[in-house]
Amino acid sequence: MRQRYSYLSVLALSLTTVFLQAGDLQSPLSPLGDSELDTFVLGRSFFRTPWVEAPSATTARDGLGPLFSANTCISCHPKNGKGRVYSDSGNISRSLVTRLSIDNNKSRDEKIGFAPEPTYGSQLSINGVYGVPYEGKPTREYSYKVVRAGKDRNATLRKPIYGVKDLRYGEMSKDTILSQRVAPALVGLGLLEQISDREILKNEDIDDRDGDGISGKANRVYTPRKSSSKSSNIHSTNHKEEPISHPTREIGRFNWKASASKVKQQVAGAMSNDMGLTSPLYPNENCTHSQKECLSSPKGRDRYDVPMRRLDAVSFYLKHLKVPKTDQDQDYRDGLSLFKQIECVSCHISTFKLESGETIHPFSDLLLHDMGDGLADGRVEFQATGSEFRTPPLWGISIYSDILGGRVNFLHDGRARGVEEAILWHSGEAERSKVNYRELSSDKQKILIDFLERL
Repeated sequence: MRQRYSYLSVLALSLTTVFLQAGDLQSPLSPLGDSELDTFVLGRSFFRTPWVEAPSATTARDGLGPLFSANTCISCHPKNGKGRVYSDSGNISRSLVTRLSIDNNKSRDEKIGFAPEPTYGSQLSINGVYGVPYEGKPTREYSYKVVRAGKDRNATLRKPIYGVKDLRYGEMSKDTILSQRVAPALVGLGLLEQISDREILKNEDIDDRDGDGISGKANRVYTPRKSSSKSSNIHSTNHKEEPISHPTREIGRFNWKASASKVKQQVAGAMSNDMGLTSPLYPNENCTHSQKECLSSPKGRDRYDVPMRRLDAVSFYLKHLKVPKTDQDQDYRDGLSLFKQIECVSCHISTFKLESGETIHPFSDLLLHDMGDGLADGRVEFQATGSEFRTPPLWGISIYSDILGGRVNFLHDGRARGVEEAILWHSGEAERSKVNYRELSSDKQKILIDFLERL
């Protein structure tokens, strides 16, 4: 006899119906059992509900900060989609973070892949809890240039100029590298994690031995090993839980420079950088030695703000989100044919087969590629150079506009206001594909853009 659904499972089923009608990225990937639905809903709750500073009446959601940029995950990933550059009021959005590093290979931390700025750390925090000054505020200006978009048509591209103001802890190092990043859409994370290393590495061609101008490489990153937690209660704070101190080298798959290999690592890193939440993977507060107010601020009652069981629940939620599917009709086939013709599939590989036998269509090779000086941000992350970025998966583009109210942006810093602008920014290893796109007739360009906007 079939078991009765728990309260959380019934709630999850009702929420799924709403999500499917809303057309966003918040419904489960596939039918889940009762206990899995419980975990899915619990992870969703911790992903969406605001965190508060410690000490607090609640011990489940306290520990925000001391320095932070947002108090919920969903504020950077609206409806689990990609972030935006500007808020409705025209200010820089919390979805746009400013990463910090210094141009000094000798001081690079091999466990995080770069050298943090000595005073402000790895990311600018725009908020602080009571008594802790925020670090500063990002600024953004643009320079513009006109480029050829087609045989008889031009387009105007805008290049962002990153900056910071209102620094509260003194000047930054003169060697500081600023890189603004838009929060990516949370599409198919669990499926991307299931792609085997073998499938990723078979497309690696670091020395371009086949002479096609494409020399993708995998990023080898350090990943904290999974803790052997003995707690059986997912709500447990697990005071005796030990931090994970022995990282291992793995193939990177996530983030703009493929600097995270696992969804759980990505989640824990974002919780640390964006909300100042500690976990067994990142057990330290995000304070630097010179930030005295941050170091002396009140701490939560528990060892970690996010114990492993809660981190597992959020990771489970994100790994089981539904992936938008595209009807592979004649228009799709025509667009895919052009996509192949102009050689975009050299990096945006359309199809992978998982070891489970399932076929997925992320349109990415998950490898690093040199994108040229125009897109370069100068930031090194493990093996990724200042001009190299991971090929971003293209699935999910079809719903970005609805989620962001028509204000869609593309590329790592959101500079491109549409698909075509993103294509026209391609250079380096992607130069030939851009040139091929510009040589298409206007009708074929439209077919290709329509194809991409349907993915």
